[in-house]
Amino acid sequence: MKVSKFVTKIFVRIFFILVFVAMIPFLQGDQSKWQHIYFVFNHKWEMIFPIVLILGFISLLIICAAKKYAEPDLNWLLVLNTVILLAYGIAVFIRVAHMA
Repeated sequence: MKVSKFVTKIFVRIFFILVFVAMIPFLQGDQSKWQHIYFVFNHKWEMIFPIVLILGFISLLIICAAKKYAEPDLNWLLVLNTVILLAYGIAVFIRVAHMA
């Protein structure tokens, strides 16, 4: 049980650190290169998957924090969701960085 608690906290912290690091280029002074980047989805249902990932992460994070990371099954679900969300976020960041 201690291992899942430790691993969950590490992955959540890594996720938030990477989110803040990824926001640095957007918060710097030169915004002109980011103005002409648009996300276009051919089908609206393509937005369901990132929304489910983000809502799942938020809900699992709230549930695990409320229960003080005491349930290993929820902890491992949060770790899995965080890893998938990290992979998705890195892929989007790389795609946007190549556009700019």
